[in-house]
Amino acid sequence: MGCALVRAASETPDIRVTGAVASPNNTALGRDAGELAGVGSIGVPVTTDLASAAASADVVIDFSRGNTTAANLAACRTARKALLIGTTGYAPELDFESAAREIPLLVAPNTSVGVTLLIELVRQAAQSLPPTFDIEVIEAHHRTKRDAPSGTALALGNAAAAGRRGTGQSVTRKETESPRTEARREGDIGFAVIRGGDIVGEHSVLFAGAGERVSLSHSATDRGIFARGALQAARWLASQPPGRYFMRDILGYKSAT
Repeated sequence: MGCALVRAASETPDIRVTGAVASPNNTALGRDAGELAGVGSIGVPVTTDLASAAASADVVIDFSRGNTTAANLAACRTARKALLIGTTGYAPELDFESAAREIPLLVAPNTSVGVTLLIELVRQAAQSLPPTFDIEVIEAHHRTKRDAPSGTALALGNAAAAGRRGTGQSVTRKETESPRTEARREGDIGFAVIRGGDIVGEHSVLFAGAGERVSLSHSATDRGIFARGALQAARWLASQPPGRYFMRDILGYKSAT
């Protein structure tokens, strides 16, 4: 994703990469980020020093791993820099609300504009369809993805639950286990997970009723969509006051999570 962001930035005249950060054991350390991304030298070597990189930036974009999210969040709070977190699998106890009182903070399980729209459509469908429709979130990713269900799948499940709660319906979320040992209960939101090959990302939400089904889905074939969406969000975030923001804000949606 780092290289994808550099490539996308090279095609965006009003955005400039001012720093590039990687883990201490990354083989890219010391190399030019532009050369790594295949766009030629941009004079930005890859380092491990987020504090120095953040000093010259308007906004930081984090697509690292969940076990570094807390440290990256702390560094941006210290530097008073806007932060977009596109990482999933971070510790659930992270205090995003406290950080958002100090910096503009956008946490996005998926930075695709198409997925952002999908989440809103799922919320609306769950609110419109009767509770007799079962909801199943189905997601597929490459074989090396560690967290399951994906952050995007959980966001879709949360959107479905929020839609149903808006109608006063009772909702429970149940992650799919193999094998299942009990019948499905009305109100359950299930998750089915696929890991294999080099699948970039596929998400579907199935609303299954008696005699009919409604399916909403999104397929990603190029990681560039996440980079372009992240840059669009970062451009917007850099001009916002401290606060907690979401990808739906970029599209003008104001519905609650």
